[in-house]
Amino acid sequence: MSKLEAVDVQGSLTPRTQDRLDRLECFSSVASTNTYLMSQSPPAPGRCRIVIANHQSSGRGRHFRRWFSPPDSGLYLSLAYTFEATQRDLPALTLAIGVGMIDAFHRLEVGEVSLKWPNDIVARDSKLGGILTEVQSGSPARATVVIGIGINVDLSRYSDAGTRSDWAQQAIDLRALAATMPQRAVLAGTVIECLVGALARFETEGFAAFADAWGRHDWLLGQRITVELPDRNLTGVAAGVDVDGALLVDTDAGRSRVISGSIIVADAVGSEA
Repeated sequence: MSKLEAVDVQGSLTPRTQDRLDRLECFSSVASTNTYLMSQSPPAPGRCRIVIANHQSSGRGRHFRRWFSPPDSGLYLSLAYTFEATQRDLPALTLAIGVGMIDAFHRLEVGEVSLKWPNDIVARDSKLGGILTEVQSGSPARATVVIGIGINVDLSRYSDAGTRSDWAQQAIDLRALAATMPQRAVLAGTVIECLVGALARFETEGFAAFADAWGRHDWLLGQRITVELPDRNLTGVAAGVDVDGALLVDTDAGRSRVISGSIIVADAVGSEA
């Protein structure tokens, strides 16, 4: 994959999205796109800053787990956004962003994509990508979030890539899913468009605007799972998500809500959540 230039990505954006953009930077290599933006000053309310890298030397997933991100293999993109108003649904933002990513794949004519609560992008029961959402700064009225997106684009040079995800049988890339591979600038621009659109809708409508779409793409729904909590294990059947984005699990003792935990899917190896 060729080096991604900021001017090419900006040229693929609609004028409406360009008007929201404070700055877009592209790097050949960076420690972590999220870490980079977390160290920068926050954008003004309603605006965003974006960084894209061809390689991350210290890519991060949730709970500071390492994200496999070698050169020329994926899209590594982070976006900082400052909300103009208080966001009571902020814990569910990652799920809303997942729905935005589904929209991006539809625009790119990539099918078979679903979402694993709370932050994984799945295709053919394999890991296609992930989302990392962090709160950078701000008061309850004006929080700044940094959203990291990692998408496997072409893992053909990395024979061990399939061992990097514990919950899935293997990793999968866009090369295996897309009838026609999009140019990198088009891929990045489509992701940015859908992220900005999801953030704007989330800011005005909250998670309720995304709940139905999440349910249609919920990979865990109906699967028997075990959730490893700090003080116990919870075993049951995944039953979708609550109005605030919490995972619902039907157990022998009734329905339980899970805010955070490590998930083990039946017939699969353990996974983080």
